[in-house]
Amino acid sequence: MANKVEVKELLDAGVHFGHLTRRWNPNMAPYIYMERNGIHIINLYKSAAKMQEAGEALAKIAASGRKILFVATKKQAKEIVAEQAERANMPYITERWPGGMLTNFVTIRKAVKKMASIDRMKKDGTFNTLSKKERLQVDRLRAKLEKNLGSISDMSRLPAALFVVDITREHIAVKEAQKLNIPIFAMVDTNSDPREVDYLIPSNDDASKSISKVISYVADSIIEGLSDRKANKESKKEEKAEKAAKGEKSEKTPKAKKEKAEAPSTDAEDKKAMKEAKQDVKLESKQQTLDKASSNEEE
Repeated sequence: MANKVEVKELLDAGVHFGHLTRRWNPNMAPYIYMERNGIHIINLYKSAAKMQEAGEALAKIAASGRKILFVATKKQAKEIVAEQAERANMPYITERWPGGMLTNFVTIRKAVKKMASIDRMKKDGTFNTLSKKERLQVDRLRAKLEKNLGSISDMSRLPAALFVVDITREHIAVKEAQKLNIPIFAMVDTNSDPREVDYLIPSNDDASKSISKVISYVADSIIEGLSDRKANKESKKEEKAEKAAKGEKSEKTPKAKKEKAEAPSTDAEDKKAMKEAKQDVKLESKQQTLDKASSNEEE
């Protein structure tokens, strides 16, 4: 269960400030509280409810053992998202979104493998056999790959969900996720279309304080889901150990002794009766029975 969101904390972080009224998206009307000095004010009670809903869904995804990809390339969100995603042990993109990151994931994985092969070259000494110019080119390629794809090097398959800061800026990532039916969680400001995402959090996506407040809550929810997964695994291990211990005990318990068979009788008549009983009984055929019957009648 995700932690409760305090409206006062959201107010202090400036989550309620939207964009200028002339830049609004009409679809955000249900989440706007009022207009003040030409700026839309977001309804924080709705923001708190949506944050809690998104947090619970993300905790379930994390508890299932799947990955959530964070996307934020705007200057004020980069460091915050990178820090919180690392804390939650999740992949993130804070530099330029590589086109086809999701729809052409196989090619992206090849680039990540290229980065791993360069690291192996450096370890086994083959890197030192290259000329100075070639080493410089390889180093530059490694640095470029690290910058763009370093945070997703452990992501071996498509993420189970996307968390986006500013869907207007990250519209390519949103379109790719929609094409592959990947659930989208996002901070949505008053200038964005909330219909583009599955779980929206109406909030100010420009101020670093607001971004930090929302992203830290999301990271806490994911960590909670991961800890639940760990606890479930440990409890299952304990159950297996208990069953194994019970099985060993049942094997060690001595089996009931068989009762001794009764000694055969020494009496002559009993022996004779036993001998007769052991002889095979031959059944007569139907014809033999009829023949016997007719012979008896003749007599």
